Amino acid sequence: MRVLQRSSGLDCILLGTGGMMPLPDRLLTALAVRLDGRIYLFDAGEGAQLGWKRAQLGLRGFKLLAVTHLHADHCLGIPGLLMLRAQMADPDPFMIIGPPGIKGFVQETQKALGFYLNYPLQFIEWSDTAESLAYQDERIRIFWEPLKHTQFCLGYRLEERDRPGKFNPGRAVQLGIPKGLLWGMLQTGQEVVLEGGKTIRPDQVLGPPRSGRHLAYVVDTRPAKALYKLCQNVDIAFIEGMFLPEDAEHAIAKGHLTVVEAAKIARRAGARQAVLVHISPRYGDEDLARLEGMAQEVFEKAVMGRDLAIYSVPYGDD
Repeated sequence: MRVLQRSSGLDCILLGTGGMMPLPDRLLTALAVRLDGRIYLFDAGEGAQLGWKRAQLGLRGFKLLAVTHLHADHCLGIPGLLMLRAQMADPDPFMIIGPPGIKGFVQETQKALGFYLNYPLQFIEWSDTAESLAYQDERIRIFWEPLKHTQFCLGYRLEERDRPGKFNPGRAVQLGIPKGLLWGMLQTGQEVVLEGGKTIRPDQVLGPPRSGRHLAYVVDTRPAKALYKLCQNVDIAFIEGMFLPEDAEHAIAKGHLTVVEAAKIARRAGARQAVLVHISPRYGDEDLARLEGMAQEVFEKAVMGRDLAIYSVPYGDD
C-alpha cells in the first residue's frame, strides 16, 4: 500500500472507504483505477469531489464512471464530478454505466439543478438481456453481475487486456532482425519487413500472450454466487466488510457483509489480495485494527482499506 504516488502501471486509489454517510475523517467508498493515464471510477457518493481533489487526480484522463446502485451513498456525488469535469476546455465525451435508472437520475438531476456540461454523456444501463461484458476499450474490459442487496445492485470486474508474450532476443538475432526500432515494433505486436523483403511476424519472436491484471469492486451485498464469479483469481478484490461478526444481524437486515464473510469469499474465490471497504460509521479508526484482525484470521491477505491509499498492482509474472 502506498499513498499519493504516481505510477505508469495500474493503480487503485481509494477516494473513500465509508458506508452510509461521509464522515469528517472518512469519505464514502469510491475507487479510482488509473491505467496509462486513463481513470475509471467506481461509485461516486456524496463528497466524491473531495476525495478526487485530495488524491490529486487529473480530469483529462477521466473517461468512465461505473455505478453499483442508486443508493445515496453511491451516486449523490455524480453531479459534482460532472460539473468539475466541465471546467476543462474541450473535454471528451463521458461514459456512465450502471443499474436501470442511472440515466434518468443523472438527466433529471441536471435538469432540476440547471448545471451546464460542455461534453456529451453516454450511458449503458443494465437490463435483463444484458451480457456480462458491460464496457470495453483498447486497454480494459469491464464485466458486471447483479448482487444481493436491498435494492438492485451491480458488482464489477475490470480486466486489463492480455499483453504480448515475452520477447526472445536470441531468436530475433537468429532471424537477422537488427536491434532497435524493429525489435520494439515486434514487441508491440506489429509485423516488420527486413531489408531483403522478408516479413517477420510477432509470433516468431514472442512467447505466448501474458495475462493482464484483474480486479473486482463489489459492495453492498450479501453472499451470492456472483461474488465468486467477479472475484475469481483477481489480483486484488475491493469488497465490502461493513460489520464485525458480532453485528451480523445488522449485516443481514441491511444487505451487507461482515469482515469475516468478505474475507471468506475473497479467499475461496482465489483473490490474491482483498481490501475491505464500505465500513460502517459505527466504527472509528480505533476499531480498524480489530476489523482487520478478524478478517486476517480467515484470509491473511485481507486488509482494511484507508482513505487515499493507493494499491499498485504488479503483473502476476513480475
